[in-house]
Formats: sequence, C-alpha cells, structure tokens
Amino acid sequence: MAKRVAVILSGCGVYDGTEIHEASAVLVHLSRAGAKVQMFAPNADQMHVVNHCEGKPTEEKRNILQESARIARGDVTDLANLDVSAFDALIIPGGFGVAKNLSDWAVKNKDCTIQPHLEKLIKAFHKAGKPLAMCCISPILAAKILPGCELTVGQDIECEKCVNGFSSSDVYGYKRNPIYNSNFPSLFVFRWPNAQTAGAVKEMGCKHVNTDVEKAHVDVKNKLVTTSAFMCNAPIHSVFDGIGVMVKETLKLA
Repeated sequence: MAKRVAVILSGCGVYDGTEIHEASAVLVHLSRAGAKVQMFAPNADQMHVVNHCEGKPTEEKRNILQESARIARGDVTDLANLDVSAFDALIIPGGFGVAKNLSDWAVKNKDCTIQPHLEKLIKAFHKAGKPLAMCCISPILAAKILPGCELTVGQDIECEKCVNGFSSSDVYGYKRNPIYNSNFPSLFVFRWPNAQTAGAVKEMGCKHVNTDVEKAHVDVKNKLVTTSAFMCNAPIHSVFDGIGVMVKETLKLA
C-alpha cells in the first residue's frame, strides 16, 4: 500500500518561506517512491516579505498558505485541517520560513517558540510512532519539541579543511557568497556557514551528529530522520541526493 505523507510548507522562497529546491526534491523522491502526498501550510501572515534579489525585507504582506500554493501548484491545505490519523509520515523542508513563520527561531534562536498547532501535530505524530523527517534548518523544530533527540544540521565547524596553508581563523569573516573570496581565489571557505546551529541544538539538550550533505541521520528511537540540505554550501545535486536518502529512510520507518 502506498505510504501517505504530509508535507508542511512555510511559504515560497528561501529567505522568507520554504526553500523551493528542497521542497521540489522532497516531492520528486516521494513521487518516485509511489507515496501519496498532501501539502499543508498555516493560514497566517508571514513574519515579513523579503526581496530575493536584494535580500532585504519590504513593506509588503503575504499569506503563508497562499505563498505555499505556488510550490504546491494550488493543491495545498490549511495546516489546521491536518488529520494525523490520515498519514503515515510527516516531512518538513527547510528555508527561513521555518525560522520565521513556523517558529520564531530567527529572532530568539534556542529560546524560540513553535507555531502552536504545528507543535501539537509534531507531538501527535511522534506519540503515534509515525516518522518525522526534517531538512536544512527545520530540525530545530524537533530539537525544541523532542528533548534529547538525535539530529543533524550538517557539521559543527564552518570550514572543513584548510587550503594553501590558511587556517579557519584566516578566512573567518570573509564573504560567504561567493564561496571563493576575490583576495584568495584558491581558498575554499565556509562550506558549512550555519555550523553554529549545531551548537545551539546541543545546548537545547539534543545530540548533534555530524553528517555530510549527501547523507541523512536516523534517530531510530524517535523515528526522526534529518539531513543538512542547504545548511551546506554544496552543489544542488548533492542536496537533492541527501534529501533522497532522508525520504527513503523515512518511508522505511512508516
């Protein structure tokens, strides 16, 4: 029988909603596995709207559900109507919408609160023994709701290796994008620009497991599957492959 999977979106666009490539990867891998998918999003205003060309907030207001409909090709349901008993698993892609619209992590970090109904849903899936999958920044939701769980947001250091004799302290503070700084064209820096998130989840009482972008970590006890996705400055195909592993392991647990 086909697995029934709920996918929760947080808008449309990396800086103020769901990371589109991550959502697409989740949907492609679920489709390939023959799963039945329904997408959900809160029917509420976004924290703010970001001009994705400039990376700056605007005065505009947008609705999370309406924006998520862009990814779902219109087929998205109000999160308030998600019935846990109708699904075998829950998947939450990343993007700043997780930290701004599904929680206030962007403002309060480890002291954040989760959108109340979403928190209830995650707890309900967990209590029912149904797997949860989260990628990129979304594992912080599990860190807040499931104390002591194991998860990954990638690596806990920004620079994996030094090139041409430079240390991580030599490159700290240089621009993260492009990856190669103009002053040191051969110096590879900040492969894991959000490594501090790993430290935050450790402080929240969770076990962080360093995991490469093409892989996923499975917390068997909590049926929680996580992968770093775009927490890593990696080629899009590597992110796609890591999400594929996450989806595969999630469906195994369902």
